[in-house]
Amino acid sequence: MKFIIAIIKPFKLDEVREALSAVGVAGMTVSEVKGFGRQKGQTEIYRGAEYSTNMLPKVKLEIATSDDMAAQVVETIQQTGGTDSIGDGKIFVLDLASATRIRTGETGDTAL
Repeated sequence: MKFIIAIIKPFKLDEVREALSAVGVAGMTVSEVKGFGRQKGQTEIYRGAEYSTNMLPKVKLEIATSDDMAAQVVETIQQTGGTDSIGDGKIFVLDLASATRIRTGETGDTAL
């Protein structure tokens, strides 16, 4: 199993979520976060307003998936989450040791 963490621009969330649902992602966790990368302090346009700051609003997606779906999930996020401009974000893929569904006690891929 893999645990995928993606940091994307907030306005791309709905598009990415719909694309992931279309490829079979059953669920994800979404958090509003702030951060900076290489674009630190640069002027950026957000919701039609131009501003300069050192911490920009982003959205963090957390997705647990099977090993065979991980590459497709990463590719889907990259294709739909990108704008070809600085600050598009990052995708991290980690090995997931175990998963347990609280309600039924299922473990491994069946818990996802």
